[in-house]
Amino acid sequence: MAEGSDTTLTIDEKSQPAGLVGSIRSFAAGHGGAKAVVEYVGKRGARIVLVGEDGEWADQFASDTKTARQACEKAGVTVENEWERELMEQMRPSNDLWRSMGRRIMAR
Repeated sequence: MAEGSDTTLTIDEKSQPAGLVGSIRSFAAGHGGAKAVVEYVGKRGARIVLVGEDGEWADQFASDTKTARQACEKAGVTVENEWERELMEQMRPSNDLWRSMGRRIMAR
């Protein structure tokens, strides 16, 4: 066997959350604060849906739910346990998102 051919892919646990924490912190700072909901998405890991105080929203991905929750905690963002009505009503989808959803429905 050639040297180095038996490598395995690993995720550097220290570098991933640092960038993730920075992204979450940046979003919260740009939108007057934020709340998050962490969703398990199988092998891909966990999706962090961030909802800003101004109604804008975005998402990030982490390797697992534990990492996602820790990143939110380090960034100072509250993690909601589920989609509460107040949080859903706070979200304001962009016009582009509405148009893209309409095209998907009309194309069927």
